[in-house]
Amino acid sequence: MKPVASVSLDLDNLWAYLKTHGDPTWEQRPSFLTSAVPRLLDVFGEQDLTTTVFVVGADAERDDGAAAVAAITAAGHEVANHSFGHEPWLHRYSAAEQEAEVVRAEDAITAAGAPRPVGFRGPGYSVTPQLLDVLARRGYRYDASVLPTWIGPLARAYHNRTAGSTDGGADLFGGFGRVKAPNTAYRWRDGLVELPVTTMPLLRVPIHGAYLLQLHRISPRLARGYFRTALRLCRARNVSPSLLLHPTDVLTAAEAPGMEFFPGMAVPGSEKVALLEWVLSLLRRHFDVVGTGAHVDRVAGSVLRERDPVTC
Repeated sequence: MKPVASVSLDLDNLWAYLKTHGDPTWEQRPSFLTSAVPRLLDVFGEQDLTTTVFVVGADAERDDGAAAVAAITAAGHEVANHSFGHEPWLHRYSAAEQEAEVVRAEDAITAAGAPRPVGFRGPGYSVTPQLLDVLARRGYRYDASVLPTWIGPLARAYHNRTAGSTDGGADLFGGFGRVKAPNTAYRWRDGLVELPVTTMPLLRVPIHGAYLLQLHRISPRLARGYFRTALRLCRARNVSPSLLLHPTDVLTAAEAPGMEFFPGMAVPGSEKVALLEWVLSLLRRHFDVVGTGAHVDRVAGSVLRERDPVTC
């Protein structure tokens, strides 16, 4: 049998990116879901993949978001919780406010026709011990909010250089200390499984869409070589990759107005889709690719390292 890997999609909408970037036009709630979701579902269908889609509750309440949830569910993909308001400074909320975010998103997702979510990913990889406690008490099986890399402060500097006024710019994307987190699944002391977003073993640099597209803009050969190297290292180090995607991985700049600052947006849409198809095809060649929840099911029965969320 091939080792397991997973693919997940954070269904971040245009307004959420603009809000994080401090662009006041986010209040008009612009959306690109009607363009992105059918395109992504087509790619998943062509690759015969069942994935996990982390949905923002505020989008599930609107017509295009509810239609997206229905289409994702009908296609057999898992729908998970990505908070209600998609604020990457969720770690600054009180425990009660964090619980309200989780519950409101749950209610919106189930109202849109999906099963009650059992997985969560914080916006901007935002997670706290209090939030993990909320998830455990509400019967969640896993969290997928950790990005074990040293690149957070550099990504924050890149973001803040062009951003307008934003509430979370000071500690967005975490600090250098996140590089110490494991790159494979582990269990929090309350029993919740953590499935990190995989970074390249040894180097601990991200390998998901935006970074590959930025490299593709420099050199398509460089981007493909980078991803091949990441998968070779995953196999050599016994890391089961959990690959993260976003709608911007298939959208053109014209379909995401105001997001010129975002890495990879200058790459033509056809090239983006071709790169994504190649990435998924290569992943499937070497791994048995499933959704995040199914990935957790595969590893939950094995002996996982236990970590204390407070000391971590």
